[in-house]
Amino acid sequence: MNVLDTIYNKARNNNQKIVLAESEDERTLQAIKIVQQEKFANIILIGNRDIVSKKSKNFGVNLNLDAIEFVDPINDSRIKILSKDLYELRKTKGMTIEQATQILAEGHAYLGIMLMHKGIADGFVNGAIHRSSADTIKPALHIIKAKKGVTKISSLMLMILPDGRKFIFSDCGLMINPTAEELAEIAYLSAQSAKLFDIEPKIAMLSFSTKGSGKDISVDKVRQATEIAKIKHPELVIDGELQIDTALVPSIAAQKAPHSVLAGNANVLIFPDLNAGNIGYKLVQRFADAKAIGPVLQGLNKPVSDLSRGCSAQDIVDAICIVSVQALMNKQN
Repeated sequence: MNVLDTIYNKARNNNQKIVLAESEDERTLQAIKIVQQEKFANIILIGNRDIVSKKSKNFGVNLNLDAIEFVDPINDSRIKILSKDLYELRKTKGMTIEQATQILAEGHAYLGIMLMHKGIADGFVNGAIHRSSADTIKPALHIIKAKKGVTKISSLMLMILPDGRKFIFSDCGLMINPTAEELAEIAYLSAQSAKLFDIEPKIAMLSFSTKGSGKDISVDKVRQATEIAKIKHPELVIDGELQIDTALVPSIAAQKAPHSVLAGNANVLIFPDLNAGNIGYKLVQRFADAKAIGPVLQGLNKPVSDLSRGCSAQDIVDAICIVSVQALMNKQN
């Protein structure tokens, strides 16, 4: 059983309510068909039922429309109440009731996030046709907010190699140049997220230096982050600063870091900045033909997935299942 089978089985028949906003996108409708067939989640779809019915027929996608809860941003009676609630949440930031009403009438991320905030939905998947990650993440930060004790939202990529090995790469999508404290938090959140995929986390704090072999302020940051993480979360299996070969190859670890608790067997890789993380995961994806799943957001009170605009229908299915399992784990904790 591979890691995605594990996620699918966790999601199946647990009836988490996942809201989608991009109801006129063919990939979204294809994904909903798969989710319905496999019983991965209950879908809430922002959009007009008649338009979705026509679109799905045009695309040749046979949906069970009766099994979908539609939220029409123009005609749904709940929009007026949700607008008032959004206004109350954001009025101190200058939002007017007219602005709140207009934002929700557009039927995009703010409406999906508000449905989560009110307990109507358990998770939100978005981003297939939106301009940037900020279109999804900013509303989440404004409304859902971070979990208690979390200072910054970060993200991870689940990387699955052709031989079945799986790794967490973080942060590859959000934090441009995290501080030592923020890197330590990313490491902790990534360790928690690893459990979602049945990965027992062994965390490497990556650098171009191994145990002082290089000198630079960036190396100092990674070293400090490692120490902070060890102090705050002594239960973590973590080491740094480490070069990537030292983190992953036991024979090299034996030479360069013989006393490392990881011994070249890291499976959670924490990159020092967004440049390294984004380049790193795309190199592995393209050169090693690895499957890259994500970005998966971590640290929010309720789960949100930010899709890539180049995503496939299967990518959307995967995101729905991951968000469903995140929602289930939140309820169990």
